[in-house]
Amino acid sequence: MIKQILDMETLDKELLKQLDLFINQLEGDKKEHLIHVLHKAQSLFGYLPQNLQLYVARALDLSGARVNGVVTFYSFFNEKPVGKYTISVCMGTACFVKGADKVLDRVIEVTGTKKGEMSKDGLFTIKDVRCIGACGLAPVMTVNDKVYGKVKPKDVDDIIRHYRSIENENK
Repeated sequence: MIKQILDMETLDKELLKQLDLFINQLEGDKKEHLIHVLHKAQSLFGYLPQNLQLYVARALDLSGARVNGVVTFYSFFNEKPVGKYTISVCMGTACFVKGADKVLDRVIEVTGTKKGEMSKDGLFTIKDVRCIGACGLAPVMTVNDKVYGKVKPKDVDDIIRHYRSIENENK
């Protein structure tokens, strides 16, 4: 318990104030707004570390296990820091049958990272997801909110190069 309290001190106080304001403006039973609060917390902090999950749990009078269960159930939420671009490769049946596993392997190779981790340059986080809901475009991958359909492993190089070039232009 003491470690958890000490971990709270590592959270940015100004961001916690913003989160508290958001929570205090909620109407009705605050517990019913858990997903909205988690979205807000992730938008403020960039991800949902254990200490932030515990903070949300206490603020909404929920157990830490309940909050963590929601965080780990939905693929949108991140427990670790993420890169500027989240690459999600659909591994649903239609995508898998059409070679999504090879697309994912190529993404991992080109970015130099692993599933669920952030690349060393901080640009990319790689995820394999169960379904994106665009089976007619299989295999599908997304980069943040942009959908790429009928992706082949050879297409991955150009897609990654595009996002790296954006970063080089912004330097």
